Amino acid sequence: MNVAIKPPRSLVTATAEAIRDFDLIRNGDRILVGVSGGKDSLSLLHVLLHLKARAPVRFELGAANIDPQMPGYDPSPLADYVQGLGVPYYQATYSLARAAKGSFEGRTLCAFCSRMRRGKLYGLAREHGYGTLALAHHLDDVAETFLMNAFFGGKLRAMPAGYLNDDGDLRVIRPLVYARERQTEAFAQNGPLPVIPDNCPTCDASTRQRQQMKALLRGQEAANPRLFTVLRTTLAPLLQAEATSGLTLPDATQVLVDFRSPAPADTAETVPAE
Repeated sequence: MNVAIKPPRSLVTATAEAIRDFDLIRNGDRILVGVSGGKDSLSLLHVLLHLKARAPVRFELGAANIDPQMPGYDPSPLADYVQGLGVPYYQATYSLARAAKGSFEGRTLCAFCSRMRRGKLYGLAREHGYGTLALAHHLDDVAETFLMNAFFGGKLRAMPAGYLNDDGDLRVIRPLVYARERQTEAFAQNGPLPVIPDNCPTCDASTRQRQQMKALLRGQEAANPRLFTVLRTTLAPLLQAEATSGLTLPDATQVLVDFRSPAPADTAETVPAE
């Protein structure tokens, strides 16, 4: 039997705040955690195990892995590890190469793989009676996605912290939306967590849009250490469930106006003339 590793207090606090702010976990929930074996998903699993033992609400946990049968990725050690933590483990496999049939170039294969993986996770959740799917996206992912949509998609859209899927039968939650990637990295190293290497042939290319956004944010944070604190406030409206499909400019403007507390008349900010 494996012993669950106690996560750092800062990571637990960030997760608990997101769960509270967005009502992510409710009494009686059966939550299936998507685990790739990477630092983020293993961190999420351990944080939820930690909270499960201490939270005022009762909930159940399971874990699921989707194996796309890509060279260099071997999630087989996950089964014994997760079950050793006392967590039920499920897996679905499929051939990503066969599913794509060579019709997806490197720039679109990541999105195709993500859609396939999400669909397989939905299937496992339904098959085994889980009503909630937990994904391990963190604040860095949210910020990068926001910039990608703003720069390349023409939308004000990020990653909602929680939402109902299109069929209306599963809730998808992201309890790590307030956590930083460096926090999961540190936990994985110091735990240590048994991270499974991911040898994706497309996602790590330096020319990809997400890598470009990651580099941009890294440079901005070096100049402004409070960058992600500010971004957490900026992105708050886009973390709401109703922002799942993104916001057009008029809608986004109104959401931001509604979200912001009105300033007293004698201290209202003056907007400089252009």
